[in-house]
Amino acid sequence: MSPTAVGSKTRILVVEDNEFNQQLIIRMLKYLGYSADVVSNGQEALTQLATCTYDIVLMDCQMPILDGYETARLFRQDQDLHQQTVIIGLTAHAMVGDRNKCLEVGMDDYISKPIKLEVLKTRLEYWIGSRAEA
Repeated sequence: MSPTAVGSKTRILVVEDNEFNQQLIIRMLKYLGYSADVVSNGQEALTQLATCTYDIVLMDCQMPILDGYETARLFRQDQDLHQQTVIIGLTAHAMVGDRNKCLEVGMDDYISKPIKLEVLKTRLEYWIGSRAEA
């Protein structure tokens, strides 16, 4: 299956409070052949995740109202583990402790900001491939 065909079937939710970053991520995803829904905070993300099924969530870790860490923790508490949505944390911090914090709250991976197109492409391909094999 071609990357575009895979991308067109992959449901992605972007959770990011900064409008510039929202637009940048959407443009990167579009360039890679994906489309996505966008929400601006963790509370909106939980509402969206309760009504729609997503394959991957790209989640900013530092947001007002409800940050990405708490959002991931709450989502994992309520989620049926048989329908595992991949959560990739997005953080401006690139220290080992930040990666561990993402994993501890139930995120599957993380990408440090500024997001590089090649890193985003590689991580999406990895997780989409992992879901296809499951």
